[in-house]
Amino acid sequence: MVGLIVWLVIGGVVGWLASIVMRTDAQQGIFLNVIVGIVGAFIGGWLFGGGGINGAITPTTFLVSLVGAIVLLALVNLVRRGSLR
Repeated sequence: MVGLIVWLVIGGVVGWLASIVMRTDAQQGIFLNVIVGIVGAFIGGWLFGGGGINGAITPTTFLVSLVGAIVLLALVNLVRRGSLR
């Protein structure tokens, strides 16, 4: 149970940081930040060959999750607006 809570908190932080980088923070609430962070972790794991979320939270996995969340937001912006911003 504690691991799930930690992943939700880390997902929220990653999603929030990615939304600041992509300048979509005003459009997102905390729930969407958590979703973006968790999905971003899966995308980052897939892009960098890790296969998804593992049990360990290290600076490397945090950065991979952040990159994945930024890629996710870039794709969403591309689909919604036709530009990466």
